[in-house]
Amino acid sequence: GRLMRAGLVQLTVGDDPAENLPETVALLRAAVQGGAGFVLTPECTNALSSNRARQRERFRPEDQDETLAALRDEAARAGIWLLVGSLGVLTDDADGRFANRSFLIGPDGGIAARYDKIHLFDADLGEGQRYEESARFSAGQQAVVAHGTDYVVGMTVCYDMRFPALYRDLALAGAQLITVPSSFTVPTGQAHWHVLLRARAIENQCYLLAVGQGGRHENGRLTHGNSMIVDPWGEILDRKMKGPGVVIADLDHARIAEIRESLPALAHRIL
Repeated sequence: GRLMRAGLVQLTVGDDPAENLPETVALLRAAVQGGAGFVLTPECTNALSSNRARQRERFRPEDQDETLAALRDEAARAGIWLLVGSLGVLTDDADGRFANRSFLIGPDGGIAARYDKIHLFDADLGEGQRYEESARFSAGQQAVVAHGTDYVVGMTVCYDMRFPALYRDLALAGAQLITVPSSFTVPTGQAHWHVLLRARAIENQCYLLAVGQGGRHENGRLTHGNSMIVDPWGEILDRKMKGPGVVIADLDHARIAEIRESLPALAHRIL
């Protein structure tokens, strides 16, 4: 089977995109040196902030985003596929909300696909941990599968993981791997992150590439990390718990085919 080596770049970004970029680029290059032909970064690659005024000041429209421009250059220089997990970008929304947008970049540096996060995280986890993503971001309306890499890629972001119907739609649209860039909270991450990821991989018989923010951010926020590559049988091929670094594993078409033939659950579904 055709092999593709995937590299996940786990980060702990602050709220200034210019300050975050050098480490992102350094780790991307480390993944490429490790042989990765498909590199992924987490949700909020450009900046993680809960301060709307600071976001408004520092986010840019997509075509002016310096993080996106730099990472497109890196993809072209290395000749790799790159999933920029997500960027906060300014939109022309009347109510001034941003987009939480994931980008698949081709080896020519071009944008091959875009996905705006559909499910926005609004939750009150107690102890002052209250999240209202929908107050600052507008939700995407469209599921996306992208062609071009050696694998059909289904694109999701973070909280989407809790909605199995989206993953099933992606699998039925042909996805062989699903990307899950995230900045998961610690309480929900400890409880649900790895069991949900393995379940989504098992029930849809595809690879899951889940790359998180992982550590203590400058605003005091803690993220769960635990970036991992899960195969279609639910096996965790490689993972990293906390802190910036790289996770690498080889994906194999033969593994998907073997699992789907021996246990054809996708073909057995009634609804």
